Amino acid sequence: MTHDKGQRTIPILDALQACAGRPHAPFYAPGHKRGKGLSDRLANLWGKSVFEHDLPELPDFDNLFAPSGGIQEAQELAAAAFGADKTWFLVNGSTCGVIAAIVATCGMGDKIILPRNSHQSAIAGLVLSGASPIFITPDYDPSGDLAHSITPDAVSQALKQHPDAKAVMLLYPTYHGVCGDIQAIAQRVHDYNIPLLVDEAHGAHLRFHPDLPASAMSAGADLSIQSTHKVLAAMTQASMLHIQGHRLDPERLSQALQLVQSTSPSALLLASLDAARQQMMLYGEMLISRTLGLAEAAREQIQHIRGVSVLNATNTPGCLILDPTRLTVNVTGLGLTGFAADDIFCDQLGVIPELPTFQHLTFILSLGNTAEDIQQLVQAFAHLNQPDSRPDTFPRQNLCQPEMTPGLIQEPSMSPRDAFFASKAQLPLDQSVGHISAEWVCPYPPGIPVLMPGEAIASTTVEYLRQVQQFGGYITGCSDPGLDCVNVVKSKD
Repeated sequence: MTHDKGQRTIPILDALQACAGRPHAPFYAPGHKRGKGLSDRLANLWGKSVFEHDLPELPDFDNLFAPSGGIQEAQELAAAAFGADKTWFLVNGSTCGVIAAIVATCGMGDKIILPRNSHQSAIAGLVLSGASPIFITPDYDPSGDLAHSITPDAVSQALKQHPDAKAVMLLYPTYHGVCGDIQAIAQRVHDYNIPLLVDEAHGAHLRFHPDLPASAMSAGADLSIQSTHKVLAAMTQASMLHIQGHRLDPERLSQALQLVQSTSPSALLLASLDAARQQMMLYGEMLISRTLGLAEAAREQIQHIRGVSVLNATNTPGCLILDPTRLTVNVTGLGLTGFAADDIFCDQLGVIPELPTFQHLTFILSLGNTAEDIQQLVQAFAHLNQPDSRPDTFPRQNLCQPEMTPGLIQEPSMSPRDAFFASKAQLPLDQSVGHISAEWVCPYPPGIPVLMPGEAIASTTVEYLRQVQQFGGYITGCSDPGLDCVNVVKSKD
C-alpha cells in the first residue's frame, strides 16, 4: 500500500513526548502527578514511564472534542489510511461509536433496520435515541447454531415494508469472521437515499491486505465503527469511527460522540490509535501476510484432527466470505461443549480462546501471534482428541435454540426505550414467558442479547438461557446474576 510522508509520523505520540519532557510543576489532574504519586507496587510492576505520559488535555497537547493540533492531524491521517472522508478517535470503545451513530441518525420514534444479532451497544443506542428497531433475522446455520449476516434480499424486503426508515445498520464481519454481501446491501440501502451504518468492530485490519474481505468503507458504507484494539495494536478500548459521502451530518455525529465519550480522554489510548495507524500504513501488508500464513497453517493442521471441524464460508448471501484470520472450530465430535473445551484449554493446556459457545471455540489470530502460538494451539486440539484426556460433556438431547427464521422481519412488542424506562416487576424466569422483557440478557462474549427490552419472552429463550448456564456459559446484563428472576414490564391491570 502506498503512503505519503505524513503517514510515517505519529503526531499524538510526538505531542505527548514533548509535553512529558517539558519541566514544570503539575497542578492538574490526574492525581499521580506524572507518576510521582504512584503506589510502589504499581510503579514496580508497570514502571513510571507510562504514567509520565498519562497527561490530560494540556494547552500544548490538544482537545479531543475540539481538535486543532496533534489529534486533528492524527485523525486526518487515519481517515486517509482507512479510506474515509473523516475519522474520529474513540476512547470508550466501539460501544460509544455504535451508540453515537444511532443517536446521530435517528430521533424519537424514527425507524432503523438492523440485524437481530446486533451487539448490545446497538440496543443501548435504541434506548438512548428512542428509535424504533426493525429487526431482520440473519442467515442462520442450525446445525452449528451460528448466526451469520443479514442478506441483501432481506434488507430490500425490510426497506419495502418500511420505506420511512432513517438508516440501516449492518454487523460486518460477525464475531466468527463471517462477511455477508455488503456491497449489494450498500447499493440497496442507497436506493432509498439513507445511510448504511456498519458495526465493523472486528474488521479494522480488512483494508490492509488484498487477500482479506473488503472493508466497509471500500464496499460503500457511509459509516463504520472499528475496534482498533481487537485486531490491530492499539490499547484495549481504543477504537475509531469513519464516515464518507453526503448522507451523514458530521456536526451531529460530533455532538452525539460528546454525549457518550469521556470528557477526560486517555492520551495513552489516543496515542496508541495513532501508532497503530502508522504501523499498518508502513508495515500492514507484511504483518498481515505473516498472520495469514499462521492462520492457514493452523487451519490446515487442525482440520486433520479427528473429531473437530473448522468453519468455512458457504458462499451464500449471509456467509459470502470468511475472514481467514478468524478461526472457529466445532468440538462436538469430541463429545465436548465449547464451554468444556474452553475450560480444558485455559486450565490445563495454556491456550485461551476468544469465544466459547455451545459447539465451538473461536480464536482471533492477529499481528501479535507467533508460530509458537500456533504450535501450542494445534497441540491443544491434538490433546483433546485423546479420549482419556477429556470428559464427555456434550448433551445427547437436542439443544433448545431460540427461534431463528432467516430473513424474518420483526418489530418488538414495545420500543426498547419505553421498556427500559417502564415500571418493572421481577418474576421468576420460568414464570416470565409471555411477558415483555425490561432488561437485556446476554451470554457474553459476544454480547449479543438473547433478550432485550421490549421483546416478549418466549419459552425457547428461557430454555436456551438455562442451557447456557448449565453448560458453563456466562450471562451478563441481567439484574439477577443467577438468572433466577428477570425484570419485565409491569402490567397496568
